[in-house]
Amino acid sequence: MPRFPLPARLCALALAAALIPAAALLPRPAPAAEPPHAAILMYHRFGEDRIPSTNIRLEQFDAQLAALKQAQIPVRPLPGIAAALKAGTPLPDRTVALTADDAYLSVLTEGWPRIRKAGYSLTLFVATGPVDQKLRGYLTWDQIRQLRDEGVTIGAHSNDHPSLPALTPDAMKADLDTSMRRFREELGEAPTLFAWPFGEWDAKSMAVLQGYGFEAAFGQHSGVAYAGHDMLWLPRFPMNEAFGSVERTLMAVNALPLPLSGIEPADVLIKLGQTTNPPVYRFTVGEGLERMKELLCYTGQGERIALKELGPRRYEAVPGKAFAPPRDRISCTLPTAQAGRFRWSGIQFTVQP
Repeated sequence: MPRFPLPARLCALALAAALIPAAALLPRPAPAAEPPHAAILMYHRFGEDRIPSTNIRLEQFDAQLAALKQAQIPVRPLPGIAAALKAGTPLPDRTVALTADDAYLSVLTEGWPRIRKAGYSLTLFVATGPVDQKLRGYLTWDQIRQLRDEGVTIGAHSNDHPSLPALTPDAMKADLDTSMRRFREELGEAPTLFAWPFGEWDAKSMAVLQGYGFEAAFGQHSGVAYAGHDMLWLPRFPMNEAFGSVERTLMAVNALPLPLSGIEPADVLIKLGQTTNPPVYRFTVGEGLERMKELLCYTGQGERIALKELGPRRYEAVPGKAFAPPRDRISCTLPTAQAGRFRWSGIQFTVQP
């Protein structure tokens, strides 16, 4: 997960979040017009300070959990959240899920004990290949079974952790078939939730994944997951040393959905020399939202993107620079009338040479 700077407005919002008293963060019913939604936080390593881009320092994580506890944030199991989003059934405002990718050993030794002590739940997305290869720093199958038996939800994360858009459909099927077989052999069942390796997908890989019957699949682009979003590329807020402050955590927890429809391009794959780059990103914003003139979009590098209004609530955003491999993102935010809260939507583009 690369380090992307926070856009200027999000930095300001983070500072504002830091000044909000805990009482102001107490859960309350979402406004009636809001679809069911949740902030899904994504981690990799816990306390492995030598790899800051995919690590959360233990003092950071302790502070995050304390802030969630102090503000009485409803941290819920991801399977139930996914089911609610799919069915459109209500969720408490500011619902949060905790997830971790790749199955690093520090999930068991550092992350999960803290999460369990706080009374929270965790979903662990396991890449089966490194586990089978007994790579140093990864969990074993016995340890994964221990976590499952202690209440951790196990999700799928491919076998070899490849960039799935880089594979042919047959190669992707072979990877996923191996992963599902290993889960059945070791755990007795296959997971119903999936996380895209590197958060990378495209139309071709999405068509393959649809054949596996997952209830939901998750990326690595920031944004609020909500009912009505495509269930196979739901957003998550990446958490690492650079973006692991309490302020950013509360900023994510306080965010509301920015419902978009009519998203173009339909395929987020950019092939250099063959596909328009930078992408021409078009979308229609849901009705009834306030302060539309304050809608802002940024690239993952923090570049503000000029917006062109194409019609009522329909916009075009074209970054000023071509996206470079292996990936880049566009995030859009919109302030709300509620102090300290704003809407957040994101999308990730896969860039291949």
